[in-house]
Amino acid sequence: MKKLAISLLMLATAGSAFAQQARPTDVGSVEGVIGALYDTISGPAGQPRDWDRLRSLFRPDGHMIVQSPTKTTVLSVEDYIGRVTPVFAKDGFYESEISRNTEQFGQIAHVFSTYQSRHAPGDAAPFQRGINSIQLINDGQRWWVQSLVWQAETEKYPLPDRYLKK
Repeated sequence: MKKLAISLLMLATAGSAFAQQARPTDVGSVEGVIGALYDTISGPAGQPRDWDRLRSLFRPDGHMIVQSPTKTTVLSVEDYIGRVTPVFAKDGFYESEISRNTEQFGQIAHVFSTYQSRHAPGDAAPFQRGINSIQLINDGQRWWVQSLVWQAETEKYPLPDRYLKK
């Protein structure tokens, strides 16, 4: 039993180490991280996403938060993957950036990335828009996503003009 526990621990550690092997272009700049975030979640229905690439962008203790007008849902990256995989199997999902506001001081950065979501790249209009609030840190080697909070636009909360300008 002890050997099994040690083997499982070694396997989990190896998996974590593998997941943390990020593409240098993804994590060498704030722009690279933001581009990789959108790239990893976008694709046609049924196309598997590169979840290891997504995992590699986040610190091990990083998280994703869905904010709605009535509820806050905190997700680990694994929770997010489990939540969206069945949806992406049925429906295409393409999220792209409309505009970005970045504040950076030293090794921390905060990005307000206004997004639009479509089921296919050629759709005339997005089915959803909103804001991704992304907090990043640089450990001296690379940029990491510490947290990503998003809220979709609603009638009660329309996107302000200042977040729609490039």
